[in-house]
Amino acid sequence: MTELLGVILAGGQASRMGGGDKSLLPLAGKRVIDHVLERLRPQVTAMALNANGDPERFAEFNLPVVADSVAEFPGPLAGVLAGLDWAAERGAKYILTVAADTPFFPMDLQVRLEQARLAADLPIALAATQGPGKLYRHPTFGLWPVALREDLRQALALGLRKVVLWTDQHGTAEALFPSDHFDPFFNINMPEDLVKAEAMQ
Repeated sequence: MTELLGVILAGGQASRMGGGDKSLLPLAGKRVIDHVLERLRPQVTAMALNANGDPERFAEFNLPVVADSVAEFPGPLAGVLAGLDWAAERGAKYILTVAADTPFFPMDLQVRLEQARLAADLPIALAATQGPGKLYRHPTFGLWPVALREDLRQALALGLRKVVLWTDQHGTAEALFPSDHFDPFFNINMPEDLVKAEAMQ
C-alpha cells in the first residue's frame, strides 16, 4: 500500500455529552484529539478530519476538514464517504478511519487491518474484539477502498445508515485485537467516561 490517508471521524453531534466536540475535551494534560493524532500520524501518510459546522474551530491542527456531503447527520458512513471523496482527489486508493473520541486505539491498527484484508482477499477490513461469546466489530475503525465510494454514496441516498449492513454487502475482513485486560477501542460518550479514561492512562 503506497499512500494511505487517515480520516478522523468527528462528525457526530455528541448528544450524550450535551453537544460540542468530544475530541476537544481535556484528557491527561492534553485534549482527546491530541491522543488520537499521536496514534494515527505514524500509521498514515496524511490525515484529514471529518467534522461538520465551522471548520475554524480545528484550524490550529492544520488539517483538511471535510464535512459530510449528506444532510442531517446520517452517521459514520457519511464521514467515511467524505474521507473517500477527499482521498479520491489525492489519487489514493484506501483510507484508514478512526473515531475522534477513542484515545487508546492500537498503534498497529493499520498493519493488522491490512493483513486481515489481504489474507481474506476482501475489499474492506474492520477492527474487532472478542466479547463474551460474541465478536464485536468496531465499524469506525476500518480500511476502506476509494473504489467503492459511489456505491456508498448511492446507499446513503437510499437511506442506509448502519455501517455493517453496507460493509457486509461487499465482503469485510475482521482484524481481531486483544481486549482481555484493556479495551483499546474505549470511547468517550458521556462525562463519566472521561473519568474512566483518566484512570486508564
